[in-house]
Amino acid sequence: MPAVGTYFYNIFHSLYTVIVGMKITIKHLFTHSATVQYPTVKMKIPERARNRLYVNIDDCIGCDQCSMACPVDCITIDTIKSTPDVDLGLTSKNTKKRLYVPRFDIDIAKCCYCGLCVWPCPTDCIVMTDVYEFSEFDRKKLIYSFSNMSTDEIAGAQERLKKYDEEQAAKKAAVKAAAPITPPSSKPESSAS
Repeated sequence: MPAVGTYFYNIFHSLYTVIVGMKITIKHLFTHSATVQYPTVKMKIPERARNRLYVNIDDCIGCDQCSMACPVDCITIDTIKSTPDVDLGLTSKNTKKRLYVPRFDIDIAKCCYCGLCVWPCPTDCIVMTDVYEFSEFDRKKLIYSFSNMSTDEIAGAQERLKKYDEEQAAKKAAVKAAAPITPPSSKPESSAS
């Protein structure tokens, strides 16, 4: 008889465990879900979250401080000096722009999101945004170019700078040629008494 008692005990125990499991399942079936339906509903990001970088190129003065502060060298900046006859305007903080910025690239694939590039910027043109979805199939698409200069504008700026440098060199040479040549002065010998 003990085998029959064990048999019915096992049946009772299995039904009991199924009922306990179903009780937990049914209890959670009618409670409010804690899951966020991600693509359509997004959680609020903390205020100081570090995500994708954005550069307001109209405020950039080409100082290269963000690139120097970057520990992984993901920021590449090229500049062309402006000539005095060209006014590049002012930034939003009333800083006079003196350099063209034909290239301002950030390689997001290298970026470690440390935020060290944001703080040294004197014009606050580089900021961390709240965009965190930017996966790509091609790594080349992770290089973000923020410059708005066309190749014709770049060539024109380089040509103006080259012409200006040649004019300045010619002026210096003319001033040097026009200066009278003075022989080295001989100092009178002092007499010893």
